[in-house]
Amino acid sequence: MTAPIDRVLAGLDGIRPAAEEFYRDLHARPELGGNEHRTAGRIARLLREWGYEVTEGIGATGVVGVLTRGRGPVVLLRADMDALPVREATGLPYASTVTATGADGRERPVMHACGHDMHVTCLLGLAQLMASAPDAWRGTLIALFQPSEENGDGARAMLDDGLARRVPRPDVAFAQHVLPYPAGYVGVRPGSFLSAADSLRVTLYGRGAHGSMPQAAVDPVVMAAMCVVRLQTIVSRELAATTPAVLTVGSITAGTSPNVIPDTAVIELNVRTYDEATRRQVLDAVRRCVAAEAAASGAPKPPSVEHLNAFPPTVNDPGVAGRLAEAFRAWFGENAHTIELQTASEDFSAIPQAFGTPFAYWGIGGIDPDTYRAAEARGTVRQDVPVNHSAAFAPVIQPTLDTGIKALAVAALTWLGADGGP
Repeated sequence: MTAPIDRVLAGLDGIRPAAEEFYRDLHARPELGGNEHRTAGRIARLLREWGYEVTEGIGATGVVGVLTRGRGPVVLLRADMDALPVREATGLPYASTVTATGADGRERPVMHACGHDMHVTCLLGLAQLMASAPDAWRGTLIALFQPSEENGDGARAMLDDGLARRVPRPDVAFAQHVLPYPAGYVGVRPGSFLSAADSLRVTLYGRGAHGSMPQAAVDPVVMAAMCVVRLQTIVSRELAATTPAVLTVGSITAGTSPNVIPDTAVIELNVRTYDEATRRQVLDAVRRCVAAEAAASGAPKPPSVEHLNAFPPTVNDPGVAGRLAEAFRAWFGENAHTIELQTASEDFSAIPQAFGTPFAYWGIGGIDPDTYRAAEARGTVRQDVPVNHSAAFAPVIQPTLDTGIKALAVAALTWLGADGGP
Protein backbone atom coordinates (compact mmCIF):
# COMPACT_ATOMS: atom_id res chain seq x y z
CA MET A 1 0.00 0.00 0.00
CA THR A 2 1.29 3.46 -0.88
CA ALA A 3 2.46 5.39 2.19
CA PRO A 4 0.35 8.40 3.26
CA ILE A 5 3.07 10.92 2.44
CA ASP A 6 3.40 9.53 -1.09
CA ARG A 7 -0.36 9.78 -1.60
CA VAL A 8 -0.45 13.36 -0.34
CA LEU A 9 2.59 14.49 -2.31
CA ALA A 10 1.38 12.80 -5.49
CA GLY A 11 -0.46 16.03 -6.22
CA LEU A 12 2.60 18.28 -5.88
CA ASP A 13 3.40 18.43 -9.59
CA GLY A 14 -0.14 19.58 -10.27
CA ILE A 15 -0.15 22.48 -7.78
CA ARG A 16 3.45 23.61 -8.28
CA PRO A 17 2.91 26.22 -11.06
CA ALA A 18 0.09 27.96 -9.16
CA ALA A 19 2.07 27.83 -5.90
CA GLU A 20 5.10 29.40 -7.54
CA GLU A 21 2.97 32.16 -9.04
CA PHE A 22 1.32 32.77 -5.66
CA TYR A 23 4.78 33.13 -4.12
CA ARG A 24 5.95 35.64 -6.73
CA ASP A 25 2.80 37.71 -6.26
CA LEU A 26 3.12 37.66 -2.46
CA HIS A 27 6.79 38.59 -2.62
CA ALA A 28 5.97 41.56 -4.85
CA ARG A 29 3.14 42.74 -2.56
CA PRO A 30 4.40 42.52 1.04
CA GLU A 31 2.55 43.97 4.03
CA LEU A 32 3.86 45.12 7.40
CA GLY A 33 2.87 43.43 10.66
CA GLY A 34 -0.75 44.00 11.66
CA ASN A 35 -1.63 45.17 8.15
CA GLU A 36 -1.56 41.87 6.25
CA HIS A 37 -5.10 42.43 4.92
CA ARG A 38 -4.57 41.44 1.28
CA THR A 39 -2.43 38.46 2.24
CA ALA A 40 -4.93 37.25 4.83
CA GLY A 41 -7.85 37.67 2.44
CA ARG A 42 -6.20 35.58 -0.27
CA ILE A 43 -5.30 32.86 2.24
CA ALA A 44 -8.86 32.70 3.60
CA ARG A 45 -10.41 32.46 0.13
CA LEU A 46 -8.15 29.59 -0.90
CA LEU A 47 -8.69 27.65 2.33
CA ARG A 48 -12.47 27.92 1.91
CA GLU A 49 -12.19 26.69 -1.69
CA TRP A 50 -10.39 23.60 -0.38
CA GLY A 51 -13.02 22.82 2.23
CA TYR A 52 -11.46 24.23 5.40
CA GLU A 53 -13.49 25.79 8.18
CA VAL A 54 -11.98 29.28 8.19
CA THR A 55 -11.84 31.94 10.88
CA GLU A 56 -10.49 35.36 9.91
CA GLY A 57 -9.44 38.43 11.87
CA ILE A 58 -7.94 36.67 14.88
CA GLY A 59 -5.55 39.17 16.43
CA ALA A 60 -6.42 41.69 13.71
CA THR A 61 -5.36 39.79 10.57
CA GLY A 62 -4.67 36.20 11.66
CA VAL A 63 -6.31 33.37 9.70
CA VAL A 64 -6.95 29.80 10.80
CA GLY A 65 -8.20 26.93 8.65
CA VAL A 66 -9.37 23.66 10.23
CA LEU A 67 -9.88 20.43 8.28
CA THR A 68 -11.03 17.21 9.97
CA ARG A 69 -10.88 13.72 8.49
CA GLY A 70 -12.32 11.41 11.11
CA ARG A 71 -11.01 10.65 14.58
CA GLY A 72 -7.30 11.07 15.22
CA PRO A 73 -4.59 13.46 16.40
CA VAL A 74 -4.84 17.23 16.04
CA VAL A 75 -1.82 18.83 14.34
CA LEU A 76 -1.22 22.59 14.14
CA LEU A 77 1.03 24.04 11.44
CA ARG A 78 1.91 27.73 11.58
CA ALA A 79 3.24 30.22 9.03
CA ASP A 80 3.96 33.92 9.64
CA MET A 81 2.75 36.48 7.08
CA ASP A 82 4.37 39.86 7.74
CA ALA A 83 7.16 41.69 5.93
CA LEU A 84 9.83 44.21 6.98
CA PRO A 85 10.49 47.95 6.40
CA VAL A 86 13.40 47.21 4.03
CA ARG A 87 14.04 48.48 0.50
CA GLU A 88 14.53 45.42 -1.70
CA ALA A 89 17.85 45.10 -3.55
CA THR A 90 17.56 41.58 -5.02
CA GLY A 91 17.12 42.65 -8.64
CA LEU A 92 14.43 39.99 -9.08
CA PRO A 93 11.76 40.57 -11.74
CA TYR A 94 9.14 40.19 -8.98
CA ALA A 95 10.97 42.42 -6.46
CA SER A 96 8.85 44.58 -4.20
CA THR A 97 8.48 48.29 -4.89
CA VAL A 98 5.81 48.66 -2.19
CA THR A 99 5.87 51.42 0.41
CA ALA A 100 3.68 51.70 3.49
CA THR A 101 3.18 53.96 6.47
CA GLY A 102 4.91 52.60 9.56
CA ALA A 103 3.83 52.88 13.18
CA ASP A 104 5.83 56.11 13.43
CA GLY A 105 3.79 57.68 10.62
CA ARG A 106 6.67 57.67 8.15
CA GLU A 107 6.49 56.17 4.68
CA ARG A 108 8.72 53.09 4.47
CA PRO A 109 9.78 50.67 1.75
CA VAL A 110 8.48 47.15 2.41
CA MET A 111 10.04 43.80 1.53
CA HIS A 112 9.64 40.14 2.42
CA ALA A 113 13.24 40.13 3.61
CA CYS A 114 12.79 37.25 6.07
CA GLY A 115 11.10 34.64 3.91
CA HIS A 116 7.62 34.77 5.41
CA ASP A 117 6.20 34.76 1.88
CA MET A 118 7.83 31.36 1.42
CA HIS A 119 6.40 30.14 4.74
CA VAL A 120 2.87 31.14 3.70
CA THR A 121 3.17 29.55 0.27
CA CYS A 122 4.54 26.27 1.66
CA LEU A 123 1.74 25.96 4.21
CA LEU A 124 -0.91 26.78 1.62
CA GLY A 125 0.59 24.18 -0.71
CA LEU A 126 0.48 21.53 1.99
CA ALA A 127 -3.07 22.57 2.98
CA GLN A 128 -4.24 22.07 -0.61
CA LEU A 129 -2.53 18.69 -0.91
CA MET A 130 -4.01 17.45 2.38
CA ALA A 131 -7.50 18.49 1.27
CA SER A 132 -7.01 16.67 -2.03
CA ALA A 133 -5.99 13.38 -0.40
CA PRO A 134 -8.67 12.76 2.25
CA ASP A 135 -8.09 8.99 2.38
CA ALA A 136 -4.38 9.37 3.16
CA TRP A 137 -4.77 10.63 6.72
CA ARG A 138 -6.95 10.70 9.80
CA GLY A 139 -7.40 13.44 12.38
CA THR A 140 -7.53 17.25 12.31
CA LEU A 141 -5.20 19.66 10.56
CA ILE A 142 -5.02 23.29 11.76
CA ALA A 143 -3.35 25.66 9.29
CA LEU A 144 -2.57 28.86 11.20
CA PHE A 145 -1.36 32.03 9.48
CA GLN A 146 0.03 34.48 12.02
CA PRO A 147 0.43 38.25 11.69
CA SER A 148 3.10 40.52 13.11
CA GLU A 149 5.84 38.05 14.00
CA GLU A 150 8.52 40.64 13.33
CA ASN A 151 7.01 42.95 15.95
CA GLY A 152 6.92 40.13 18.47
CA ASP A 153 3.22 40.63 19.22
CA GLY A 154 1.36 38.57 16.62
CA ALA A 155 1.14 35.27 18.50
CA ARG A 156 0.07 37.02 21.69
CA ALA A 157 -2.53 39.06 19.77
CA MET A 158 -4.11 35.88 18.41
CA LEU A 159 -4.14 34.31 21.87
CA ASP A 160 -5.60 37.45 23.46
CA ASP A 161 -8.31 37.39 20.78
CA GLY A 162 -9.46 33.94 21.88
CA LEU A 163 -7.47 31.60 19.63
CA ALA A 164 -7.52 28.85 22.25
CA ARG A 165 -11.32 28.69 22.26
CA ARG A 166 -11.69 28.98 18.49
CA VAL A 167 -9.73 25.89 17.46
CA PRO A 168 -9.37 22.36 18.81
CA ARG A 169 -6.50 21.83 21.23
CA PRO A 170 -3.58 20.53 19.15
CA ASP A 171 -1.72 17.39 20.21
CA VAL A 172 1.43 18.71 18.54
CA ALA A 173 2.43 21.97 16.81
CA PHE A 174 5.00 22.75 14.13
CA ALA A 175 6.58 25.71 12.34
CA GLN A 176 9.48 26.15 9.96
CA HIS A 177 11.71 29.00 8.79
CA VAL A 178 13.74 29.53 5.64
CA LEU A 179 17.38 30.26 6.53
CA PRO A 180 20.65 31.00 4.68
CA TYR A 181 21.52 27.34 4.06
CA PRO A 182 21.54 25.59 0.67
CA ALA A 183 18.05 25.03 -0.72
CA GLY A 184 17.05 21.41 -0.11
CA TYR A 185 18.52 21.46 3.39
CA VAL A 186 16.22 20.52 6.30
CA GLY A 187 17.46 20.83 9.89
CA VAL A 188 15.90 20.26 13.31
CA ARG A 189 17.32 19.86 16.81
CA PRO A 190 15.91 18.81 20.18
CA GLY A 191 15.85 21.33 23.02
CA SER A 192 17.02 24.93 22.58
CA PHE A 193 16.89 26.17 18.99
CA LEU A 194 16.10 29.91 18.83
CA SER A 195 17.09 32.42 21.48
CA ALA A 196 14.95 34.59 23.68
CA ALA A 197 15.30 38.26 22.76
CA ASP A 198 14.82 41.34 24.93
CA SER A 199 15.14 44.89 23.65
CA LEU A 200 15.68 47.65 26.22
CA ARG A 201 15.82 51.44 26.16
CA VAL A 202 18.00 53.01 28.86
CA THR A 203 17.67 56.74 29.52
CA LEU A 204 20.61 58.27 31.40
CA TYR A 205 20.05 61.57 33.19
CA GLY A 206 22.77 64.20 33.50
CA ARG A 207 22.94 67.94 33.81
CA GLY A 208 23.45 70.04 30.72
CA ALA A 209 25.95 72.86 30.31
CA HIS A 210 28.05 74.76 27.79
CA GLY A 211 30.66 72.59 26.12
CA SER A 212 33.37 74.93 27.40
CA MET A 213 32.26 74.42 31.03
CA PRO A 214 32.13 70.65 31.66
CA GLN A 215 32.74 71.28 35.38
CA ALA A 216 29.16 72.61 35.58
CA ALA A 217 27.71 69.50 33.96
CA VAL A 218 27.07 65.85 34.64
CA ASP A 219 27.84 64.60 31.14
CA PRO A 220 25.40 61.87 30.02
CA VAL A 221 27.41 61.26 26.84
CA VAL A 222 30.43 60.15 28.85
CA MET A 223 28.07 58.21 31.11
CA ALA A 224 26.62 56.44 28.06
CA ALA A 225 30.08 55.65 26.71
CA MET A 226 31.11 54.08 29.99
CA CYS A 227 27.86 52.08 30.08
CA VAL A 228 28.55 50.64 26.62
CA VAL A 229 31.97 49.43 27.73
CA ARG A 230 30.66 48.04 31.01
CA LEU A 231 27.73 46.27 29.33
CA GLN A 232 30.11 44.35 27.10
CA THR A 233 31.64 42.71 30.16
CA ILE A 234 28.38 41.03 31.20
CA VAL A 235 28.67 38.19 28.69
CA SER A 236 32.46 38.05 28.65
CA ARG A 237 33.01 38.20 32.42
CA GLU A 238 29.79 37.15 34.15
CA LEU A 239 28.72 34.10 32.10
CA ALA A 240 30.56 30.82 31.69
CA ALA A 241 32.21 30.37 28.31
CA THR A 242 29.85 27.45 27.68
CA THR A 243 26.74 29.62 28.19
CA PRO A 244 25.69 31.21 24.89
CA ALA A 245 24.42 34.80 25.03
CA VAL A 246 24.69 38.00 22.99
CA LEU A 247 24.39 41.61 24.15
CA THR A 248 24.39 44.29 21.47
CA VAL A 249 24.13 48.05 21.92
CA GLY A 250 22.47 49.08 18.70
CA SER A 251 21.72 52.76 19.28
CA ILE A 252 23.07 55.72 21.25
CA THR A 253 21.29 59.07 21.03
CA ALA A 254 22.38 62.26 22.79
CA GLY A 255 22.64 65.95 22.13
CA THR A 256 21.98 68.24 19.19
CA SER A 257 25.08 70.44 19.04
CA PRO A 258 28.85 69.90 19.33
CA ASN A 259 29.28 72.61 22.01
CA VAL A 260 26.31 71.73 24.22
CA ILE A 261 26.43 69.03 26.89
CA PRO A 262 22.90 67.56 26.88
CA ASP A 263 20.71 66.64 29.81
CA THR A 264 20.09 63.04 28.72
CA ALA A 265 21.46 60.20 26.65
CA VAL A 266 19.54 57.16 25.43
CA ILE A 267 20.99 53.71 24.82
CA GLU A 268 19.00 50.96 23.08
CA LEU A 269 20.27 47.41 23.39
CA ASN A 270 19.30 43.85 22.60
CA VAL A 271 19.94 40.70 24.63
CA ARG A 272 19.81 37.10 23.31
CA THR A 273 19.76 34.13 25.67
CA TYR A 274 18.59 30.51 25.59
CA ASP A 275 17.14 29.83 29.04
CA GLU A 276 15.23 31.77 31.66
CA ALA A 277 17.99 31.70 34.30
CA THR A 278 20.57 33.23 31.94
CA ARG A 279 18.01 35.71 30.62
CA ARG A 280 17.22 36.93 34.12
CA GLN A 281 20.90 37.10 35.06
CA VAL A 282 21.81 39.23 32.04
CA LEU A 283 18.82 41.56 32.35
CA ASP A 284 19.50 42.09 36.05
CA ALA A 285 23.15 42.79 35.24
CA VAL A 286 22.16 45.41 32.66
CA ARG A 287 20.14 47.29 35.26
CA ARG A 288 22.92 46.97 37.83
CA CYS A 289 25.63 48.23 35.45
CA VAL A 290 23.79 51.28 34.15
CA ALA A 291 22.71 52.26 37.67
CA ALA A 292 26.29 51.92 38.92
CA GLU A 293 27.73 54.00 36.08
CA ALA A 294 25.13 56.70 36.70
CA ALA A 295 25.96 56.72 40.40
CA ALA A 296 29.68 56.87 39.65
CA SER A 297 29.05 59.90 37.43
CA GLY A 298 27.03 61.70 40.09
CA ALA A 299 23.85 61.60 38.02
CA PRO A 300 20.98 63.64 39.48
CA LYS A 301 18.71 60.57 39.36
CA PRO A 302 18.96 56.88 38.46
CA PRO A 303 18.51 55.80 34.86
CA SER A 304 15.16 54.54 33.60
CA VAL A 305 15.08 51.13 31.88
CA GLU A 306 12.18 50.47 29.50
CA HIS A 307 11.46 46.98 28.13
CA LEU A 308 10.61 47.56 24.46
CA ASN A 309 9.75 44.00 23.46
CA ALA A 310 10.50 40.41 24.33
CA PHE A 311 10.51 37.15 22.39
CA PRO A 312 10.41 33.84 24.26
CA PRO A 313 13.07 31.17 23.63
CA THR A 314 12.11 28.45 21.16
CA VAL A 315 12.84 25.13 22.89
CA ASN A 316 11.82 22.07 20.90
CA ASP A 317 10.22 19.19 22.76
CA PRO A 318 12.90 16.44 22.75
CA GLY A 319 10.44 13.64 22.04
CA VAL A 320 8.66 15.46 19.21
CA ALA A 321 11.91 16.74 17.68
CA GLY A 322 13.50 13.30 17.92
CA ARG A 323 10.59 11.61 16.16
CA LEU A 324 10.56 14.36 13.54
CA ALA A 325 14.33 14.05 12.95
CA GLU A 326 13.91 10.33 12.24
CA ALA A 327 11.11 11.07 9.77
CA PHE A 328 13.19 13.77 8.06
CA ARG A 329 16.15 11.39 7.72
CA ALA A 330 13.89 8.73 6.22
CA TRP A 331 12.49 11.15 3.64
CA PHE A 332 15.30 13.64 2.92
CA GLY A 333 18.32 11.37 3.45
CA GLU A 334 21.62 13.27 3.42
CA ASN A 335 19.76 16.59 3.21
CA ALA A 336 18.39 16.08 6.74
CA HIS A 337 20.62 17.61 9.42
CA THR A 338 20.88 18.50 13.08
CA ILE A 339 20.78 22.27 12.84
CA GLU A 340 22.97 24.53 14.98
CA LEU A 341 21.68 26.84 17.69
CA GLN A 342 20.34 30.01 16.08
CA THR A 343 20.59 33.48 17.61
CA ALA A 344 17.42 34.62 15.85
CA SER A 345 14.17 34.82 17.82
CA GLU A 346 10.50 33.98 17.27
CA ASP A 347 7.15 34.32 19.03
CA PHE A 348 5.66 31.08 17.68
CA SER A 349 6.26 29.13 20.89
CA ALA A 350 3.70 31.29 22.75
CA ILE A 351 0.93 29.53 20.79
CA PRO A 352 1.64 25.88 21.68
CA GLN A 353 2.61 26.88 25.21
CA ALA A 354 -0.82 28.47 25.68
CA PHE A 355 -2.39 25.10 24.79
CA GLY A 356 0.12 23.08 26.81
CA THR A 357 1.12 21.42 23.52
CA PRO A 358 4.59 20.03 22.67
CA PHE A 359 6.13 21.48 19.54
CA ALA A 360 9.06 21.41 17.13
CA TYR A 361 10.45 24.18 14.95
CA TRP A 362 12.92 23.54 12.12
CA GLY A 363 14.85 25.32 9.40
CA ILE A 364 14.96 24.85 5.63
CA GLY A 365 17.58 26.24 3.27
CA GLY A 366 16.77 28.95 0.74
CA ILE A 367 20.07 29.73 -1.01
CA ASP A 368 20.83 28.49 -4.50
CA PRO A 369 22.92 25.34 -3.85
CA ASP A 370 25.55 26.17 -6.50
CA THR A 371 25.94 29.71 -5.16
CA TYR A 372 26.29 28.42 -1.61
CA ARG A 373 28.81 25.70 -2.52
CA ALA A 374 30.92 28.18 -4.49
CA ALA A 375 31.00 30.61 -1.56
CA GLU A 376 31.79 27.73 0.80
CA ALA A 377 34.72 26.68 -1.40
CA ARG A 378 36.06 30.24 -1.35
CA GLY A 379 35.52 30.56 2.38
CA THR A 380 33.26 33.56 1.76
CA VAL A 381 29.84 32.34 2.93
CA ARG A 382 29.59 35.18 5.48
CA GLN A 383 30.35 37.79 2.84
CA ASP A 384 28.57 36.37 -0.20
CA VAL A 385 25.42 34.66 1.11
CA PRO A 386 22.65 37.12 2.07
CA VAL A 387 20.99 36.44 5.41
CA ASN A 388 17.47 37.08 6.67
CA HIS A 389 16.54 40.77 6.99
CA SER A 390 19.11 41.70 4.33
CA ALA A 391 17.86 43.75 1.38
CA ALA A 392 19.43 41.08 -0.83
CA PHE A 393 17.75 38.08 0.84
CA ALA A 394 15.23 36.15 -1.23
CA PRO A 395 14.98 32.37 -1.30
CA VAL A 396 15.32 30.68 -4.68
CA ILE A 397 11.84 29.45 -5.48
CA GLN A 398 12.98 25.93 -6.23
CA PRO A 399 13.87 23.65 -4.62
CA THR A 400 12.97 25.77 -1.55
CA LEU A 401 9.23 25.64 -2.14
CA ASP A 402 9.09 21.89 -2.77
CA THR A 403 11.31 21.25 0.25
CA GLY A 404 9.13 23.37 2.54
CA ILE A 405 5.92 21.68 1.39
CA LYS A 406 7.48 18.23 1.78
CA ALA A 407 8.87 19.02 5.24
CA LEU A 408 5.42 20.14 6.42
CA ALA A 409 3.90 17.00 4.91
CA VAL A 410 6.43 14.76 6.68
CA ALA A 411 5.75 16.50 10.00
CA ALA A 412 1.96 16.43 9.70
CA LEU A 413 1.73 12.86 8.43
CA THR A 414 4.13 11.48 11.02
CA TRP A 415 1.18 12.13 13.35
CA LEU A 416 -1.78 12.03 10.97
CA GLY A 417 -0.79 9.19 8.65
CA ALA A 418 -3.71 6.77 8.40
CA ASP A 419 -1.42 3.78 8.93
CA GLY A 420 0.41 5.40 11.86
CA GLY A 421 3.46 6.77 10.06
CA PRO A 422 4.76 8.71 7.08
